[in-house]
Amino acid sequence: MPKLFNIKILTPVREYIDSEIEAVTISAPDGKVTILADHAPFVMPVVVGVISMKKDGVWQDAVNTEGFMEVHHDGVLIYVQSCEHPDEVEARLAEEARRRATEELRQKQSMSEYKQSKLELARAMAKLSSAKKS
Repeated sequence: MPKLFNIKILTPVREYIDSEIEAVTISAPDGKVTILADHAPFVMPVVVGVISMKKDGVWQDAVNTEGFMEVHHDGVLIYVQSCEHPDEVEARLAEEARRRATEELRQKQSMSEYKQSKLELARAMAKLSSAKKS
């Protein structure tokens, strides 16, 4: 039987999950990171993507926005701006957001507007990817 650890995902408006799991994979600025029980403690930023959690041998996904993750001896805390189950994602709205962000990226923008458009595009793409899997 795999060793379990606690995961808690918090957003400003809700607690997404508080459960015992076998593993979690999350997107970091340099790529994906997988955490298992008894991992060394650390803190890292989290980028827009999909959080995959393994529970009872089954991987479950959640779409997340930017934030940070804290790994400690008791488990993992993930703080993100938003987190949604793939069933909560409305594919039509995500596709509209993708189109809007793509169009904004084609226009001449300030650096901050460009970064915001890139972030909106990343969010939309993560939602669409997750919605297609479910």
